[in-house]
Parts: sequence; structure tokens; C-alpha cells
Amino acid sequence: MIFLMKGYRISVIRHGMTEANEKGIYIGKTDIPLSAKGASEIVSKMEVFDYPSVHRVYSSPLKRCTETADIIFPETELCISEYMRELDFGDFENKSVDELINNPDYKKWLKGGKNSHAPNGESLEEMTARVYKGLHNIIIDMMNDGITHSAIITHAGIISNMLSCFGLPKYDPKTLQAPFGEGFDIIVTAQMWLNSQAFEILGYCPYDKIPDSENE
Repeated sequence: MIFLMKGYRISVIRHGMTEANEKGIYIGKTDIPLSAKGASEIVSKMEVFDYPSVHRVYSSPLKRCTETADIIFPETELCISEYMRELDFGDFENKSVDELINNPDYKKWLKGGKNSHAPNGESLEEMTARVYKGLHNIIIDMMNDGITHSAIITHAGIISNMLSCFGLPKYDPKTLQAPFGEGFDIIVTAQMWLNSQAFEILGYCPYDKIPDSENE
């Protein structure tokens, strides 16, 4: 019973900015690194905010995520989760909104729906299924190894999908958009996950720094 009720905390954080992000270009499976601006922005946020101390970091395999993990958690064990990669945008990969705006397939895709997908891309339903598998594997891994706090470094679309589909309380996905280098804290128990496939959304991550006067 203690095992079932024990809480497992996960800080879910979006990767830093890339040159494609700066230019408004769709990148899903495309593997590009952080831009100089993106890396610098993460370092600056570490000076302004307190990032958690975690026992393990799980990351999307894409460079923009692993590089973010190396900056924020340089001394922490890093495990790669293929399930936490970004949505595959298919034929829309490496194209901007301006390039796609008159494309009928793009207009249809923007209307949404769980089965909607870019040509040769991945649907929301497919992404949700793999995100569930990835999260399940991470939670079970934490339980088996006795890890009570970990981080997941992943992508904006994955974070929004994960929290809107499995998080409690329920929020509009539009309110679950994570800025670069930021995200949300969640907590889950074995009982909650195995019985309901759900976790509790605790709040934002990283955290506001506590003034030195309050630590004295």
C-alpha cells in the first residue's frame, strides 16, 4: 500500500530555442541543435529561476532537448526516450507558415481533430498513444529504481498533449503552452496512474528564486 500511495514528481520542461524556432519554421523529427540565442537564454533563466534538483533526466533524442538537458542538469544521469520526440510534421517539416498558408492540406490540418495529420506525417491520436507509452515507461522506471523526482526534457507539443490528456485538473490545452526552458511540475502515484492513467498538475517549473532574506 505504501508503494501505491508514494508520490513521484516529474518536472516536464521544454527545450531551448533553435534557429528554426526563431524563423517560425515547423520542425518535428528534424534534428537541429539549440541556437546560440537559445542556449544563452537557458543560461540566463538559470540565473533568474531555481530549477529543481532531480535524480534522473529523461529526454527526447533530438539535439535541442539533449543539449538543454546538458545545460540545466549537467551532472545528472540522462536517459533517452524515443517516445518523447516531437510530432512528425511530414511534408510540412522545415516549412514556414508563409510557405504553407495557401496549401489546402495545411488549412485542413489546422482545423484539427485527433486523426488530422500533415501529408506523410503523424496524427494527434498517434502522438498521444506514443506519449502515453513513454510516460508509462518513465513512471514505472522511477518506481522500480526508487526515484522520487525526475525531469523530462521534451517539446512544446508533447507537453501540451501530455498535460491535457492525462493531467488533472483539466485545462484548455492553450493554457498549457510552455515557453522555452520552462514547463510544469506533475506528481503521480502508482495507484493513480495504474487505475486512471492520470497525474496531478502541480504548477509551473522552474520556480521563482526565494530572496536571500527569506533564507536567513
